[in-house]
Amino acid sequence: MTGRQLVTSAQNTWCPGCGNFTIQHTLKTVLAGMEQEGTRLDDVVLVSGIGCHAKIADYLNINSFYAIHGRAIPVASGIKLANRELKVICCVGDGDVYAEGLDHLIFAAKRNIDITVIVHDNRVYGLTTGQYTPTSPLGFKGKSTPMGTMEYPLNPLELMLASGATYIARGYTKKMDLLKTLIRGAIDHRGFSFIDVLQICATFLNLTDHYNTHTRDLPAYDRSDALLACEKIREWDYNSGAPIALGLFYQRKAPTFDEQLQHKSLPKTERLLRTREFLATRQ
Repeated sequence: MTGRQLVTSAQNTWCPGCGNFTIQHTLKTVLAGMEQEGTRLDDVVLVSGIGCHAKIADYLNINSFYAIHGRAIPVASGIKLANRELKVICCVGDGDVYAEGLDHLIFAAKRNIDITVIVHDNRVYGLTTGQYTPTSPLGFKGKSTPMGTMEYPLNPLELMLASGATYIARGYTKKMDLLKTLIRGAIDHRGFSFIDVLQICATFLNLTDHYNTHTRDLPAYDRSDALLACEKIREWDYNSGAPIALGLFYQRKAPTFDEQLQHKSLPKTERLLRTREFLATRQ
């Protein structure tokens, strides 16, 4: 049993069949498990952006912050820097973070700040009723592209690998057990954690049948090998009919931005001691 009711009484306005329900339920389950293991949920903060995904802040009974469009990650980063003891989870949409907020995403990965970013990637602007986003399939016909988009979709996992993220994963809202494992692993990881969640938009871009027949689990390999991870990430380019691998693609240890900032404020002797301790863990 948890110490609080994790689902609020706010009226849920997501469309029936929306993948956001799965992400909310999975995150609720992860948080309940963390609380049972001793984590104070008052030490967890959820930051969301603008879009259908952002309503998750209304539906989960934890500390939360609504950011403006594309600015959820700098808010999450600021919260983490203000209090390193907090576990900061940032829920964003594909339009929210891969368009308006792309620069913030790249620099948060580059800095390796210790936050968890969960992308609700339905590959469409659902809240504004069907415009294309950076991950929409080539030829997608939406309100802003009635003749079909002429742009190839972005591969965000490859971008995150190049930017320096230390935990990179892909989930799918019809694979709840795997999604739960990925989210818990991301929260426990010390560093910038990134999960791109293929989420069903039942109203404007329902890719359920395609995902159900094309998704598969990643094979075993050394998850700390960046070249192997890149090879696996590139197998699916977000537009082809190739199999779609799900799971943890890449993970490594590295100093975090928040740790280094605190380190700089310590006396010189303590900084040297901590540096030696860290180098010892890398050998």
